[in-house]
Amino acid sequence: MKSLRWSAAMAVLTLSGAAVLAQPPASGTATPPAGDAAGAPRAAPRGMPPAAKLGEGPWDIKTEKQNLHVEVVVRGIDHPWGLAFLPNGDMLITQRDGKLRVVRKGVLDPNPVTGLLPVLPGGLGGLMDIALHPKFAQNHWVYMTYTKGEKDQNSTVAVMRGRWDGTNTLKDVKDIFVAKAWYGKAPLPVRCCGQGPQSGSYGSRIAFGKDGKLYMTSGDRNYGELAQLKGTHIGKILRLNDDGTVPRDNPFVGQKEWLPEIWTLGHRNPLGLTFNPVTGALWETEFGPRGGDELNIIEKGKNYGWITVTQGFHYNGEPAKGIKGVDGYTDPVIAFGPPSINPGNPVWVTGTRFPGWKGDLILPTMSRSAVRISFDASGRVATHQELMLQELKQRFRDSRMGPDGYIYILTDETDGALLRIKPGS
Repeated sequence: MKSLRWSAAMAVLTLSGAAVLAQPPASGTATPPAGDAAGAPRAAPRGMPPAAKLGEGPWDIKTEKQNLHVEVVVRGIDHPWGLAFLPNGDMLITQRDGKLRVVRKGVLDPNPVTGLLPVLPGGLGGLMDIALHPKFAQNHWVYMTYTKGEKDQNSTVAVMRGRWDGTNTLKDVKDIFVAKAWYGKAPLPVRCCGQGPQSGSYGSRIAFGKDGKLYMTSGDRNYGELAQLKGTHIGKILRLNDDGTVPRDNPFVGQKEWLPEIWTLGHRNPLGLTFNPVTGALWETEFGPRGGDELNIIEKGKNYGWITVTQGFHYNGEPAKGIKGVDGYTDPVIAFGPPSINPGNPVWVTGTRFPGWKGDLILPTMSRSAVRISFDASGRVATHQELMLQELKQRFRDSRMGPDGYIYILTDETDGALLRIKPGS
């Protein structure tokens, strides 16, 4: 799996019988999405209408290989972003507005955790991902990513670390890393391709590897030209020691003009980051522009193309410089759309609770569905994938396997919820 270079885009990927992924030609000019006259730029609508209110549940849902029973664990969480399970089964959940919440024995504590550093909310920024140190049972370290700066000024992403003792106050909190990704103060530079506001595309997903290192995504801030530059963390995946310092075996350590934290480059807005528990490979998801959402295997020192190479369509109709198969750039395992699916943080299905899904990847999306991605005997992505959970009509941000073997998903809504997926009868 670590050397996988085959893309499911060799054929049309179908989700529950509806074609949603058709790759542009390998060379030449990509075919504009339906409704676009050739050569006529058209601004694409951004965002989605407000979600329907989540019902009381539970829901019994049939899927192709596994019946499901979906229930609400807690609700009333304002745009939850990241989830971490504590050793006793309690949960820590970040809210984008800057609050850290605790679910104790299945009940949401009404009092947020105090002691956090000041967070800059706004746009798509705020308090974002959360992860426990691999040796949490001994050191009690909790890591969180967040946006740092002042309103209407330059901002960046950072990692704060604090010590959790079970109370509602985080102790010994400090920044261990502040990305060199400061951007946003007017006047903004001229950018290509109809890119969006500076308050979007922060990335900020984190995951610890088996090597004990902390991997972190940093989005392009809608200034994609910077994703290819050596001297900025914008549009990169970073690799850090657990104290925020630079590992000596990072690929660009000691190379002129390169920031040493960089692990890979050429990313747009990477909002998913997860290690395959069997192979150890690092998988990532990221937003494309109009289409071109990606599922990638992340490998040391690789360039994943953005903004030079993309299988999506720029918002202003400007053609991409490259589509796929371009020397020096790594293509995605899957490129979705158009239409975009807006992928969140996926989870590998492990354990014995879901025999029909074992080894599959469940990808929550902010297009109000989840995608089950399966693999053939050789480890390649199967051509047919399954679209699920549309009945709930919710944006899905994060997914995790719980210590009880069930799947947990966060809805990205103002009245957000934590859902538990169990096998159905």
